[in-house]
Amino acid sequence: MNDTIVAISTALGVGAISIIRVSGCEAIEKVNNIFRGKNLNKVPSHTIHYGHIIDSHGNDVDEVLVSVMKAPKTFTCEDVIEINCHGGIAATQKVLECVFSLGIRLATPGEFSKRAFLNGRIDLTQAEAIMDIVNGKNELALKGAMQQLNGELFSFIRELRDEISNLLVAIQVNIDYPEYEDIEVVTKEQTVESVCRIRKKLTDLIQQSKNVKMIKEGIDVLIIGKPNVGKSSILNKLLQEEKAIVTDIAGTTRDVVEGQMQIDGIQLNILDTAGIRKTDDVVENIGVNKAKALINEADLILCVVDGTKNLEEEDKEILMLSKDKNSIIVINKSDLPLCLDVSEIKERNHIFVNTIDNNGLDGLKNEIKAMFNVDKIIGKDYNYFSNARQLSLAKNASNILADVEKALDDDIPLDIIELEIKKVWDTLGEITGDVYTDELLDKLFSQFCLGK
Repeated sequence: MNDTIVAISTALGVGAISIIRVSGCEAIEKVNNIFRGKNLNKVPSHTIHYGHIIDSHGNDVDEVLVSVMKAPKTFTCEDVIEINCHGGIAATQKVLECVFSLGIRLATPGEFSKRAFLNGRIDLTQAEAIMDIVNGKNELALKGAMQQLNGELFSFIRELRDEISNLLVAIQVNIDYPEYEDIEVVTKEQTVESVCRIRKKLTDLIQQSKNVKMIKEGIDVLIIGKPNVGKSSILNKLLQEEKAIVTDIAGTTRDVVEGQMQIDGIQLNILDTAGIRKTDDVVENIGVNKAKALINEADLILCVVDGTKNLEEEDKEILMLSKDKNSIIVINKSDLPLCLDVSEIKERNHIFVNTIDNNGLDGLKNEIKAMFNVDKIIGKDYNYFSNARQLSLAKNASNILADVEKALDDDIPLDIIELEIKKVWDTLGEITGDVYTDELLDKLFSQFCLGK
């Protein structure tokens, strides 16, 4: 934490600019030694300066703009220099080499964010929100990440911990003055009320957070069916591009074809699979087995059948494989005369579509929205636990509170209950980083990209 670090903060490759970030107590003084322009030691904070980066022989390496930001009003709360050089691998690497020559070391993944946390600039929920913003795949995920970065989850947890602190103080008064029976009565009543209120707030947010995977990663949609029922055509129409090859030859699709689309801000990760049938073709059979294996992993299964034919044994096998799953039976080729006996699938969720005039495809999208309550999700001002670490700790805290409620009903002494409530206080503190271990920080920030 006392040394100065550097990393490239933009993706390597051809581009207009690259940004090289330097942070530490010697950042300004050292970078000034390779900068031909104004004296960076004397310029005001949060200013940008034109000049050139020079090598050890005084030769120009690149024409740059250098941003100077002095502690403590920076992301890391340290002195920070950002060198804006020309994009491209060679130019960026050459400037980076010049910075290395000053004795500045390469940052580890996530080290800038780790320093921001350790210096009190952000809490752990905000640090994780940074990665959620970087990895955000849709507008809704970005909105949730921004709310977390703005400290809304931190504030929620902090308020709960404040309530618990007040409760612990009240219990301690009861323990210190056991001779006053009226204090014990009041304390128990206050404890029951507070524990129930805190647990409800926590469980409500846990419940709301069940949609976090859908918001961040989208809905995994698997298209299955026997050969030549129109799976690939449906994929292409949904994606509005010729993603999969479509022919009249059965077994054209032999591997999984993937594509993404969005419905009202929620991403659909659509996978078209090989037609499921018995086959002696070794390659096609691998595709069939892969399609069957993916059934257990998908959030939604679209079982495509041909509306111009009665169900065959292969259709029935496919419908059976998806029977207990989240599924929609898609009856394709609705532009042609219907021969399918719909009574055989009337108990299952089904919809008629075709890929000639696209009739029914909007209805299919609406059905998916209804199944996953998309309208309700996007209508919320979303604050939620954004990852497995946060959610696991929140559930643990909620379970302890449930045990406390039972203990209160069983008239367990308050000094024993106090220990359990203190566990809740510590557990919630792990979410924000008020309570942490070095091992936790190393694991968490190692998942960040190098320049963060």
